Amino acid sequence: MNYLWAGMILVGVVYAAFHGTLPNVTTAALDSAKEAVTLCITMLGVMSFWMGLMKIAERAGMIAGFTKLLKPVLRFLFPNIPRDHIANEYLATNMVANIFGLGWAATPAGLKAMEELQKLNEERCKRYGTNRYRDYDMATKEMCDFLIINISSLQLVPVNIIAYRAQYGSVNPTEIMGPAIAATTVGTLAAIIFCKLVPNKGES
Repeated sequence: MNYLWAGMILVGVVYAAFHGTLPNVTTAALDSAKEAVTLCITMLGVMSFWMGLMKIAERAGMIAGFTKLLKPVLRFLFPNIPRDHIANEYLATNMVANIFGLGWAATPAGLKAMEELQKLNEERCKRYGTNRYRDYDMATKEMCDFLIINISSLQLVPVNIIAYRAQYGSVNPTEIMGPAIAATTVGTLAAIIFCKLVPNKGES
């Protein structure tokens, strides 16, 4: 990725040099840097607001309530994960954060979920042998399913998009909520159907 970005920048500078537009490149770089700082400040305010609301919801027990409601969903999506396994808690936390549009808050829980799923995979390999669960380093079906569902996650409040729209002068930044809920709902349903239709090739 580093080489890709470096190559794109180099090609742009060389192209501008041959066409005599290097001053435009310099102006665009400075303007973009200024705009990036302004956007970061706007995003900081919006994200702080929603993180504060999430903290209030957490202390009020709403997050724990949503996590409990997700347990039947987790059993349906990941039937091979033991009921009392710690991975279920991280999976639920990740999904709740994504549903409320807090992707940055969902990432740590998602990483912990992957770690626990890997530990579960290693336990299975030791118990049943690598001929059944392939290898320690191979992603299991639970990992792949979680990644797919996480990417297509349902969002009730698209915080980032609302912040971007507010930054760029939208008259009604929250107007995107309806279409966003519809689009992410369809995406999540498609992801679930795909995960259920694809067989588990990790087991023989």
